[in-house]
Amino acid sequence: MKPMTEQEIRAAFVNCTKGETKRLSVPRDLADRPWGDLDYLGWRDPQAPDRAYLVTVLDGGPIALALRCPGPASWQARRSMCSMCLTAHTGGVSLMVAPKAGKARQQGNSVGAYICSDLACSLYVRGKKDAGAGSRPQESLTLEEKIERTVANVAAFLAKVTA
Repeated sequence: MKPMTEQEIRAAFVNCTKGETKRLSVPRDLADRPWGDLDYLGWRDPQAPDRAYLVTVLDGGPIALALRCPGPASWQARRSMCSMCLTAHTGGVSLMVAPKAGKARQQGNSVGAYICSDLACSLYVRGKKDAGAGSRPQESLTLEEKIERTVANVAAFLAKVTA
């Protein structure tokens, strides 16, 4: 992924109003992010722990989603698997819900997926971040194929939000 500016990120949101986009918290350390290792940029809002954001490039342009994540529940102490990168975590996967874009958002429709709570799927797939023993299933896929699968899973989630 190529580095993005705060303005590019704010302009890419598809499932929130312009006012919400102006108020949301964008990371201050954009220049320090490992852009070459990212399939998407994801972060949690430090002022609102129930909010997260995801930005990626799809069809040549940036697209961003605002996500809601409920507080941790007792069942999250169990091992769960991220639906994007297929990394298993104990308490490190959250149900993230995105309001749908357009008219469906106005009607209150949303789409959810189980995603790594720290939104670091790209780093888990590449082995740059470790979720502990047994967190990654043994596979015969190459690293490039695992990256392609993660990108396809993110794109499929985005397609559900924008449909």
